[in-house]
Amino acid sequence: MQHPERRRHADRIHLAIEAGEAATSALVASWRRSAALHRLDPAERRLPQRLGDRDLAIARERIEPLLKAAQTSLDRLFLAVGGMGCCVLLADRNGIPLERRGAPGDDEAFEGWGLWTGCVWSEDSEGTNGIGTCLVEQRSLTIHRHQHFFTRNTLLSCTTAPIYDHEGQLAGALDVSSCRADLSDDLINLVAVTVGDAARRIETEAFRLAYPQARIVVAPMADWTPNALLAVDKDDLVIGATRAARHAYRHRDGLIGRPVPAGDDAGAEPRYDDELRHAERVIVERALIRSGGNVTAAARQLGLSRATLHRKLGKFGLERPH
Repeated sequence: MQHPERRRHADRIHLAIEAGEAATSALVASWRRSAALHRLDPAERRLPQRLGDRDLAIARERIEPLLKAAQTSLDRLFLAVGGMGCCVLLADRNGIPLERRGAPGDDEAFEGWGLWTGCVWSEDSEGTNGIGTCLVEQRSLTIHRHQHFFTRNTLLSCTTAPIYDHEGQLAGALDVSSCRADLSDDLINLVAVTVGDAARRIETEAFRLAYPQARIVVAPMADWTPNALLAVDKDDLVIGATRAARHAYRHRDGLIGRPVPAGDDAGAEPRYDDELRHAERVIVERALIRSGGNVTAAARQLGLSRATLHRKLGKFGLERPH
């Protein structure tokens, strides 16, 4: 006999699909792909498929440059989110995590969920989930608990950002997953900003490694974008461009091989830390407003200790005088 909660979750999904909500909801559209296109049953209980050692080694070799570029950013990201009971996964474009960071004390639980290297999290295998749906839709997103397609995944919260290679092609996805039930919207937003920043850092490092002899510059454009980068040779000809740069100059036929676009910011370096600092400050300010200025309540909303929040308030100049 099927567990009532498993049946209720499956019923919610089928009712949303039958009601035609896929036309207005990206989430329901993913549920519909999972059920109609991939023929998956939300009540299915099997664990994610897992590659054997040989296939895993082949998959890692296939994206070795990206894995090399990602190491420092993965370490930094885990330092930021590991204390909140999260693990970090870097998956290839097939939805298979090939690199992971996690606390040893949490490893058994996360491996039991399939949040492990070699497990297949593509949408056609696991239905709606952070990694798989991010890769299909090629956008940053969070799939939180009951937004997952399979009932067995509804205790997970997964925030994921796509990663593009040095030629602007989809290369994989960066994911932070948690089993915590008390994740607030503010905390999820903070994780999303942090994941997005780490994904851009990985793309930038992979781009630099792909053009070791080139000068890397930020593409001059009306709206400054830190990951719109150009690789320029000694003759000031563009020999490489990130996806963001290619998108910004899509009206120019054949950006590669042309002189670097003129602009005052051609030699500027990306200001990643300034951008992340601003986003984090906004989230902290929002939590303070919601709590009426109560630091203890704001810290609880953000999943931080009171002491940690006080340090952040001092860093942002938000600490009130006693």
